[in-house]
Amino acid sequence: MKIEIKSFANGERISDENCFCNLMSNGEVAFGKNINPNIKWYDYPENTKSFSLICVDPDVPSVGDDVNQEGKTVPKDLPRTNFYHWVLANIPLNVNEIKAGDDSKEITSKGKKSGLTQYGAIAGINDYTNWFAGDEQMAGYYGGYDGPCPPWNDERIHHYYFIVFALNCEKIDISGNFTGKDLLAAIENHIIDKAEYVGTYTLNKNLK
Repeated sequence: MKIEIKSFANGERISDENCFCNLMSNGEVAFGKNINPNIKWYDYPENTKSFSLICVDPDVPSVGDDVNQEGKTVPKDLPRTNFYHWVLANIPLNVNEIKAGDDSKEITSKGKKSGLTQYGAIAGINDYTNWFAGDEQMAGYYGGYDGPCPPWNDERIHHYYFIVFALNCEKIDISGNFTGKDLLAAIENHIIDKAEYVGTYTLNKNLK
């Protein structure tokens, strides 16, 4: 099973247009276009009945005290945790591509709805839901795709794993504002194959 993403090569830096935040030429950070990348998968098993998809960053600081703080850095060896950027369940068997912009065309303050997508999948919520929970301007449920925005003072380059799972069932029993963790638990016993494609990203001007 294989994945193809047109806007960046496997293992290379994610295109700025696919990111929530960009590093500008003057060294400052600004909001990006936040367009979901075109993603296509193929060579999946003949007995596949549906798909699920996640995008996860496993390099997120487990402690946020120093995140984006002037005069401080987030140490490279700080323990890390997962941050889910895209969570999709019940992708129909006849869908093996999500086009650029189908799940996100811009940054939407206060989030985007979860639930049924235009291509028949069910979108869960990503972890910007928790990240913005205390922000009056941005708080809300963030469904579908929202791209990278790692801490600009992080000493570690972040990795973003786009993973598509081939499943042995047409639908899994999941609904509402489910998370990436919820989805992985629900499909655990239904996975017959999977493929992953990884991109990297940093906002640290000393690492770019």
